[in-house]
Amino acid sequence: MSRADDCSTPSDSPVFAVPGSGPRLRRTARREQILAAATRAFARLGFTATSLEEVATEAGISKVLLYRHFESKADLYRAVLDRACARLVAAVGTGDYASESVDALIGTAVEDPDGFRLLFQHAAREPEFRQQMDVFREHMTTVAYQQLAEQIPDPSWARWAAHLTPMVVVEAITAWLDAGQPVREEVADRIRQVIAGVMLAAQPP
Repeated sequence: MSRADDCSTPSDSPVFAVPGSGPRLRRTARREQILAAATRAFARLGFTATSLEEVATEAGISKVLLYRHFESKADLYRAVLDRACARLVAAVGTGDYASESVDALIGTAVEDPDGFRLLFQHAAREPEFRQQMDVFREHMTTVAYQQLAEQIPDPSWARWAAHLTPMVVVEAITAWLDAGQPVREEVADRIRQVIAGVMLAAQPP
C-alpha cells in the first residue's frame, strides 16, 4: 500500500499542557488524539474547507499545541492519510489478497469509517494529494493483477478485472456503510459474490 510503510513513529517525549490543551498526554497519545479528531473534521468538510482551528476544537486542544505536532494543514492531512493507510495494511497486509481480505477490509471500515472514506473517496479529489492516492490505487491494482492473471487467461481482461475489482470492493463497502451497515454477517459473502461476477465476466466466452 502506498506510503503506509513510511508512516513516521513519533517520539515518546512528554508534552507540557497549555491553557485549553486538555489533560496532559504523552506525545504519542496526543498525536493520536489529534489525528483522530482531524480525520473526523476532514471527513465532514474536506481538506480546503477545514481550518486548523476547527481541528483543534474537535480535538479539544489549543491551536498552539496543534502546531507542536504538525507544521501545516497539509502536513496534518498527509499524516491522517498515512494513519488510515497504516491501519489498512495492518488489517489486510501488502501481499496476496485472500478471501479473508474482504472481511479485514470491512472491519477496518467499521472501526474507522471516516478514515476509510478519506482514503478511498475524499483524498483523490484533493489536487494536492491526488498523486499520492494514484500511487496507492496503482499498488492495489498491481497486486490484484498478479493474482487474477493466474485465473484469467487473457492478459487484457485480467488487467480490466484488476482495475475493476478493488474499485468494486471499496464502493460496495462504502455503499454498505451509507446504508447503515445492514446484516454485518452477510456483507462479506455478498461482496465476494460481486468479485466472482467480475472474474466470470473476464473469462473467455
